[in-house]
Amino acid sequence: MRCVSARLDPSWKVLASPSTPAVDRCVDIFRRPDGTFGFEEFRRDPEDMGAWTPVAYYSERTFASEVDATAAARQLVPWLATVLD
Repeated sequence: MRCVSARLDPSWKVLASPSTPAVDRCVDIFRRPDGTFGFEEFRRDPEDMGAWTPVAYYSERTFASEVDATAAARQLVPWLATVLD
């Protein structure tokens, strides 16, 4: 499932979007047109009518590779390692 938010520039290509088993949180790993990578964490709550809402401003960070972006996301997003392992 791909998360969609106004925070992500439409020119960024989402490469992966792992989510919790309840599909109430996800992380988008993306590539920008300039070749850099990044990630953003989102949550989805019933009171928001199911809209994905960014949790932090991680998308402002820049990484040289998808591997680097994913490693940083693992460190910063507490639940992600459990989902990816």
